[in-house]
Amino acid sequence: MALTHNDIIQVAKAVAADVQVVEHHGDLTLAVKAGDLLDVLHELKDNPTTAFNQLVDITAIDWARPGDRYEVVYFLASFANATRVRVKVGVREDAPHVPTSIDVWESANWYERETYDMYGIIFDGHPDLRRFYMPEDFMDASGTPLYPLRKDFPLMGIPGSLPLPAKD
Repeated sequence: MALTHNDIIQVAKAVAADVQVVEHHGDLTLAVKAGDLLDVLHELKDNPTTAFNQLVDITAIDWARPGDRYEVVYFLASFANATRVRVKVGVREDAPHVPTSIDVWESANWYERETYDMYGIIFDGHPDLRRFYMPEDFMDASGTPLYPLRKDFPLMGIPGSLPLPAKD
């Protein structure tokens, strides 16, 4: 029997009643609160009905809006059901924290580090949350860390922030 969107929704709502559902062009997205995130991820992975056994990616979206400025997005795949789902959690600019999902999928380690490096989202409980691409001292003149995928990052970069290779 094929896994339906309703099956996935029911599994998620069994552990977090306040799940918001968006279906767009046949793709399912579940929006959850940060406090429910790990319960939903664990259930989607461990429940034999859904069996989302692979974390494909974690990234963020900067909406540059008041309130939940960012969304952290988890892309999950179920090999057994040949199905994918996205799980999103809103993140405030003044408190850019979500819990780490390393206990659910070990591969979250790299994805969370990358998201931290590019957006400044802090994954609470991560065992080694440090820059992934940018140098640890990638900051502006006042010492404020810079995150290149935020909407307020200058399009031309920060003059003098990174040395450029010498011209030949």
